[in-house]
Amino acid sequence: TIADAHAAVTVLFADVVGFTPFAERVGPEDVVRVLDRIFSTFDDIADRHGLEKIKTIGDAYLLVGGLPAARPDHVVAVARAAFELIEATDRLAAETGSGLRIRIGMDSGPVVAGVIGRRKFSYDLWGATVNMASRMESNGERDTVTLGPAAAARLAGSFRVVARAA
Repeated sequence: TIADAHAAVTVLFADVVGFTPFAERVGPEDVVRVLDRIFSTFDDIADRHGLEKIKTIGDAYLLVGGLPAARPDHVVAVARAAFELIEATDRLAAETGSGLRIRIGMDSGPVVAGVIGRRKFSYDLWGATVNMASRMESNGERDTVTLGPAAAARLAGSFRVVARAA
């Protein structure tokens, strides 16, 4: 069993908005080609910011800052990457004619990370921080970064953070 607790990380979920209708109207080769292009671009952005891609889940992308090695600027690094993900998706949508957009949720806090499985090993994250980042993504708006309370508090001094209307 490989498992570690990490006290301070930032988790980002990105979902490709409009992917299901896109996949229904184009052939399978185009579906895979476009999604591979998007996620390969996301991988490059994560690498540039020193972030760790955890996995893709269908048309969603999960990354984390602050592990495997702790870093004090994890929330700022993830926020900067989030804006690059939006810009890259906009550019790729224009280049491919797909019209796809992105919706991002993120939050900061503790997680448990570990490897599970017996056949196809998977490195994954668990905890309330992961759940909050996922909820922020699913309740967010396209082309925006929706922050959980911990990430919002940590970014308030470095970024313009705007509360959403209830």
